Formats: sequence, structure tokens, C-alpha cells
Amino acid sequence: MASAPRTIAVLGPGSWGTALAIQLCRNDQHVRLWGNDPDQIEALCRDRENKRFLPGVPLPEPLLPVVDLDEALAGIVAVLVVVPSHAFAEVAAELATRLPDDLGIAWATKGFAPDGDRLLHQVAAERLGERPMAVVSGPSFAAEVARGLPTAVTVAANTPAFAQHIAALLHSERFRAYTHDDLVGVEVGGAAKNVLAIATGIADGLGFGANTRAALITRGLAELIRLGVALGGRRETFMGLAGLGDLVLTCTDDQSRNRRMGLALAKGRGIDEVKREIGQEVEGILTARSVHAAAQRLGIEMPISEQVYRVLYQGVTPQQATDALLERDLRAELD
Repeated sequence: MASAPRTIAVLGPGSWGTALAIQLCRNDQHVRLWGNDPDQIEALCRDRENKRFLPGVPLPEPLLPVVDLDEALAGIVAVLVVVPSHAFAEVAAELATRLPDDLGIAWATKGFAPDGDRLLHQVAAERLGERPMAVVSGPSFAAEVARGLPTAVTVAANTPAFAQHIAALLHSERFRAYTHDDLVGVEVGGAAKNVLAIATGIADGLGFGANTRAALITRGLAELIRLGVALGGRRETFMGLAGLGDLVLTCTDDQSRNRRMGLALAKGRGIDEVKREIGQEVEGILTARSVHAAAQRLGIEMPISEQVYRVLYQGVTPQQATDALLERDLRAELD
């Protein structure tokens, strides 16, 4: 007799949460997709499609949108949090009294805690105590995952067994999930690359061409490594899917909300106006502040990220930021 399908809770019905919920259903699992907006959940149930974020992609039958968190969590074998970074701590606090002590937590949120430069595993440990934790990251646009296009991601966890557990739930022929043990490095890569995507969008918006884009990606990777190693990650992690892979994807394709923000800023448009037009979270905006705080605290030089921060928070124009980078002193590449 075939075993009963396992049930997984995916918390966050945005584009990425919905896409991952669809992928989990493809693997013959039942998914409860939770959101706290009754109107949004009602629309998902009625339309059987996320018309706002993933139009044209039907929700599979085993996917149940729910607005009650207790209902979402009942009898699950795993929980995957896919909310914006600014909401992560609040959701973790809601889980604190609801998750069994032996149930781990995984997330596909990319960012830092918005109140400083803490990584999300630190927030999770603070709210939920020590337990298995994993992050899903890598070069993955939601629309392509939802349509079943080939994708590869990394699942990094604080225990090998939990990394394998979460990866096995997601893994298929068209969605390859590799395991990793560098939780910090994978988190930093997935978060900080969004800042560099804004920088690349600005450069392309100013018409600087392919040479500049390649230089920004390469020097941006050096900044990711510098920051990640200082925070406790391993250098080699940043040459993998969650580092170089995600950085290249986000910096070079206009599906990236952060790249589109940079393109718009280069044309003189305001941040709030562009955010409204994009209609989804642009994580690089908050992350630029966290990266700036971390670099200041640790004494790390991150000139590209610094200029993005100044554009977003200090009124510096994209052209002024570019000039500041071009005017930097001669130095050795590998310093």
C-alpha cells in the first residue's frame, strides 16, 4: 500500500512562496499555503491561481490556501517560511508557541533582520530556541520555478540530516536541491546580492554597458566574500549557487525586482514610486542598510554596496555614486 502524502506548511503566499508550494505538490506532497490576508487567501481559493504574482499558473489540487495559522500547521512534517525579511521575526514569534520542539524550521526568505545586521538564523534561534534550521537559496526566479523550468538551489542547514530532509522534499528532475552545511555563507550570499543587483541596474540604466556590468559583478562578488567570511561563512560557499550563481542571475535579468529598482533610479525616479509599480518587496532596499551596518561594525570595505546605501538613504544621485566609485585610488585586485 502506498504511503499517505506528507503535509507541509508554506508560510507566505507571494510569488516565491506560491512557486515553492507548487514545486512541493509536484513531488506528491500536500501543501497548506498560509497568508494573513483573508481577501488574498479567498482569491487563491476561488481562482485556483495566484493572479497577482503568478498569473497563468494553476494551483495544483493538493495545494490548500488557508488563513488560519493553526490549521496550516496541523499534522505537518515541515514548515517553510517565505515571507519578506521584515516580517520574518513576527512569523517566527507566532511559531514559537505552535511548533513542536522537535520540528525544525526552514525558510526561503533572503535578507537580514531589518533592525540591524543579524542573519535570519539568529532571529529564528532567538524566537524558537535551538532546533534544526535550514535556508533555501540560490538562482531561482519564482515564475520559472512555477512553470517547471529547470532550476538548482542550495539547502543549507545546521545539521546534515535536516538539510537532507528539506532538500528531499523539494528535489526533482527539474528542481535540483543541493545540500550544504554553511548556513551563514548561504544566508549572506542570498541577501547581499540584492544590493549589488541594484548597483548593476543603476549602471545599466546609466548606459555604461557590458564591461561595467561584468566589473560590478566581479567586484561585487569580492564584497560578498569579504562580508560573508567576516560573519563566519566560508569563502568557497560564495563560488556556488547561493553566491556567484544567485549574484549573476539577479544582476543580469530584468525579472529581478532589485535590478529593476536600479534601472529606475538611474532614470531619476523615486524609490516609493518604483516600489508601488513593482508591487512586491524589493529586498535590496532594507538589505543595503543592514550590509552598511555590518560593514561599519566589522571594518570591512564594501565600496559598491556603500554607494548603493548612499543613493537609497543619503540622497546621493546615481551619477554621483558612480563618480565616487570611478575616482577610487589605484589598488591591487586581490587586496
